[in-house]
Amino acid sequence: MRIVFMGTPDFAAASLRKLIDEKYDIAAVFTQPDKPRNRGMQMSFSPVKQLAVDNDIPVYQPTKLRDGTASEIIRSLNPDILVVVAYGRILPDDMLSIAKYGAINVHASLLPKYRGAAPIQWAVLNGDKVTGVSTMYLASEMDTGDVIYTAETEIGEFETSGELFDRLMVMGAELLHKTLTDIEAGTAPRTPQNHADASYVTMLDKSLSPIDWSKTPREIVKWVYGLQPWPVATMQLGSDTFKVYAAAYTETETDKAPGSIVSAGKNGIEIACAGGQTVLITELQAPGKKRMKAADYLLGHPIKVED
Repeated sequence: MRIVFMGTPDFAAASLRKLIDEKYDIAAVFTQPDKPRNRGMQMSFSPVKQLAVDNDIPVYQPTKLRDGTASEIIRSLNPDILVVVAYGRILPDDMLSIAKYGAINVHASLLPKYRGAAPIQWAVLNGDKVTGVSTMYLASEMDTGDVIYTAETEIGEFETSGELFDRLMVMGAELLHKTLTDIEAGTAPRTPQNHADASYVTMLDKSLSPIDWSKTPREIVKWVYGLQPWPVATMQLGSDTFKVYAAAYTETETDKAPGSIVSAGKNGIEIACAGGQTVLITELQAPGKKRMKAADYLLGHPIKVED
């Protein structure tokens, strides 16, 4: 099967690596334009471009998709199918029908849930027990196409978004291979999405970082792990903003107001939250310092707990 692959970040590179390993005929790769890196403004390849270059696969990096040029390039490559994984751009309608089998996508959620950006992080932030990956045919509107296959996995109670990302990246690559195999064999299913069940999620930003202590312990714990590796949850201690990397449940009950420190010692910093419950902060990072256990921080910076 002759493929034009379109993708940009690590998540996409895992799928491209799988296609290379399975000896697919990859006619070309389309990826986002190079971006300046660090203060030296050196240009940085996307993970997909680097992998393509390392394997002598032609690379295209158009700044526009709707002027017809990219579509003409794809037509000249005569692909059987377009494979799109986290490309970062919406394909114009004319591009979807160029290839014999159309265009398919790998999406990191169980569609129609979590259409849009950052589905992995929002699955953790929302406290979901299960998530997964989907393969689908691309349609005019984002993430609305017919689903081909899905694969589910449980989310660990203390699993970060970054850890889940790494697992779904591999699952997505495996599911893509199965999908392509069955499309070529003519046995791949095609199930329209129930749009009434659809939900949409957006990109994360730093405005999400401050922990809301009026939430339940589980909501706070999932917030801490869902915002890793970026933008990371934060809390205030005095006038300083600390990054929070680990939190745990407790059996403590308190009549203190949410956000009040209940205890601070060898186990960490216990803070009041919703319903007279508490949550234990066990790993943090002070401004200008390294990430460390909360107990270790307290050895040099004891906190006086008010009655």
